Order: sequence, then structure tokens, then C-alpha cells
Amino acid sequence: MNMARRSGIVLAAIFAFLPCALPGTAPAQDASAPVDRPAPDVARLLERFDELYESSGTAAQIEITIVNPRKTRTLRLRTWSKGEDKALIVIETPARDAGTATLKVGKNLWNYLPKISRTIRVPPSMMMGSWMGSDLTNDDIVRESSYEKDYISEFIGHSAQPPGWKLRLNARPDVAGLWERVEIVYAYDDELPVQAQFFDRKGRLSRTMRLREVKDVGGRRIPTLTTIIPEREAGRRTELRYLSVEFDIDLDDSMFSLSQLERRR
Repeated sequence: MNMARRSGIVLAAIFAFLPCALPGTAPAQDASAPVDRPAPDVARLLERFDELYESSGTAAQIEITIVNPRKTRTLRLRTWSKGEDKALIVIETPARDAGTATLKVGKNLWNYLPKISRTIRVPPSMMMGSWMGSDLTNDDIVRESSYEKDYISEFIGHSAQPPGWKLRLNARPDVAGLWERVEIVYAYDDELPVQAQFFDRKGRLSRTMRLREVKDVGGRRIPTLTTIIPEREAGRRTELRYLSVEFDIDLDDSMFSLSQLERRR
């Protein structure tokens, strides 16, 4: 995996949820598994996913729908990213949020608020806070943890619902973090991720992510609709839909700077 070429913004935020794990143990035999589907090579499965989202520079237009029992909000935004440590998000609609921007450089995160014409650095104490009222956190946007180093992968075998290959990633005992384990299901046919479930340090299911509507976008075949469901908050979900994506484009480093942050409106 060429880490220097991995790119995303909300792409990175979402797909950082799907860890790049190291090969684990062989899958257990499952009598209910389809007999015509031999077990895939785990290293190839994970490498294919890495390659799917590798990009020297990425630009995308995304629609985010935030649903809770009281109301539904829809945001449309533009995103740009370069490598793993530079990202910019600018909200286009609705009008009341237009121009609000988030900048990531390394482990640092800033929000620009056009209503008060101020740029505010997001402190470490706010990293688990909600990003724009969604089920994404600030930490999801700026995530720097390494799933390769911090988790041990185990290939379980077959998932019945949804059907596919199932992987489990267990956090190493000496690593602090939000998730105790992550369970991922890859579709049989195209081996793309279709579901990821996140368990907290008490072993409770905390969040489920479902990936659907696989389409050809930006010359690649990727899931274009992601739904994030917090399991202990009834009636809540966040849906992210990719309207357009461009991969491997040239982006100048200067656009990922505080001096330029307020101009990207």
C-alpha cells in the first residue's frame, strides 16, 4: 500500500472507518457458506480496497443528509484533499451554512464560521464532538490512528446478513481509542465493503455503517451512498452520497492553508 498516495476528505473520514488490516488467520469453515465461493486471499482483499481509493489528489461533491427524530437537514459540500494530511471541506448549501469550512493539516483541525468571520481551531477536548450536527465526529475528519499498527485482524469467514466475507479487527491491548473491535463485511461478487460495525471498549455495538449503490465514479467503481447509524440513539442516521469524484488531480499546497481558508466560499 502506498500511503503517500492515499487521499480523501470525507472520503478519508468515511473510509478510515474501514481499516487497512494486516492478514490474519484463515477463515473457519462454515457449513452454511456457498460451496462455489472459495475463500479469498485476505492480503489481496485488503490490498484491492486500498488501491480503490489511492489518489494523489481528490476533489468531490457530496450531499450529507442528517436525520433525527425532530428534523432532517441536508448539506451539499465540496471537498479537496492531498495525501493523508491535507483536506478542505466547504459547505455550499443551505444558504445559512454556505461558506462554513473545515481545514485539516496534519493532526490540526480548524473551522471557519462566515457568520462571525472567524477561524477557530478545534481543540483536542472537542475531537469527539459532532461535525456539523452529523454522526461524523471531528476525530473522524482528522483521524490519524493506524489500523495496521493498532489492530489485529482475524478473517472470520462468512456473514449471513449481509452476505459476504467477514473480517474482525481487534484493538491491541496497549492502544487507547474509541473502538474495541471493528467487524467488516465484503460482498462476494465484487469484494467491496458493504457493512462495518464498531464496538466500544465495553464490547457494545456503537455504530453501524452501510455502503450501497456501487457506481462508476471518477473512473472507478465505488459505493456512492454511505449510511451511518448510531445504535443507541433511536431515529438518528447520517447519509453521505457522492455526487461526483475526481481522482489523481493536481492540487496546490497553498489551498490547504489558513490564509486561504476564508477565500474558499
